[in-house]
Amino acid sequence: MRQEAEANADADKAAKEMAEKINGADGMIFQTEKQLKEFGDKLSDDKKAPIEAALEELKKAYEAKDIAQIDAAMEKINEAWKAASEEMYKAEQEAQAGAGAQQGEPEAKQEGDNVEDVDFEEVK
Repeated sequence: MRQEAEANADADKAAKEMAEKINGADGMIFQTEKQLKEFGDKLSDDKKAPIEAALEELKKAYEAKDIAQIDAAMEKINEAWKAASEEMYKAEQEAQAGAGAQQGEPEAKQEGDNVEDVDFEEVK
């Protein structure tokens, strides 16, 4: 029995690796679709298209259960999301900078306020 386990160790290792890659691809497909729904309107078409293309490539590799294609497609998705997230980050920074510039400095005193500081004594 021990000899059988040792003889099949390589096959078991390959099966485990394949199962892990396929599960990882399934999770990546789900996560990418979710993120595209959530952030799709914030992405420009030139950043969104590579993500969608890599997603389709990953789906095909997932269905074929081709480990090499799965790895390549997952790498493409990660690179495409990296570029897209940089664009979203820059856009958010610009929006915050624009909002800060619009607020300007608060006015020190308004014209209609006639407030005087006075001292008073309490008489008993």
